[in-house]
Amino acid sequence: MTTYAGRFAGRAAIVTGGASGLGREVARRIVAEGGSVVLWDLDEAALDAAASDVGAVQAVAVDIADEDAVSRAARASLAALGRIDVLVCSAGITGATAPAHEYPTDSWRRVIDINLNGLFYCNRAVVPMMLANGYGRIVNIASVAGKEGNPNASAYSASKAGVIGFTKSLGKELAAKGVIANALTPATFESPILAQLPQSQVDYMRSKIPMGRLGEVAESAAMVCFMASEECSFTTASTFDTSGGRTTF
Repeated sequence: MTTYAGRFAGRAAIVTGGASGLGREVARRIVAEGGSVVLWDLDEAALDAAASDVGAVQAVAVDIADEDAVSRAARASLAALGRIDVLVCSAGITGATAPAHEYPTDSWRRVIDINLNGLFYCNRAVVPMMLANGYGRIVNIASVAGKEGNPNASAYSASKAGVIGFTKSLGKELAAKGVIANALTPATFESPILAQLPQSQVDYMRSKIPMGRLGEVAESAAMVCFMASEECSFTTASTFDTSGGRTTF
């Protein structure tokens, strides 16, 4: 892992989904590059271990689908950090694997509640804190599925398309206010979230990647950290791909 000494010096970040996978790796890099981090996750046991591992200032157990819980977590994080400069929304679930006409409605609602509504609650709670300081970097984790749609994953694909559309709107709203918002659209990469999927679905997604392999979490984390840094200064309301050549727009 290549890090950039001091890139996040004096910066304070919230990372959702911080107990594992991409969120945990992003948090590790931000701390290694001089920043302070609060981790949010629903998995309290894994969250405490991750916080100790990456050197987080605080770990907050929160279901981001609960708007009130998100508001409380944001206030607690602001109190712990003193300011919020960076928000990385990495929390998400895959949901069921089934054709749309057979898709379980309870799984549909839960995917949308976490991946789209929950992400909106996080952004809505933190943006005013960034505006108060005239600076912010928001990275919302979407997916190539939000651009292309994956069969038998309609809820996940729809939720991630919503993340892209939401982030484009938000970035335009904040463009002249010092707060930059972009989305990352990775193809499938090695992550604990793959355990939620049957192997056949993982194999299908790998087959769509021209490089012929899944991504690595460090590759997407490197992109996120650029997006979350001061270096990303003239791109907002946009998407960045880490897709091994899969995406076509």
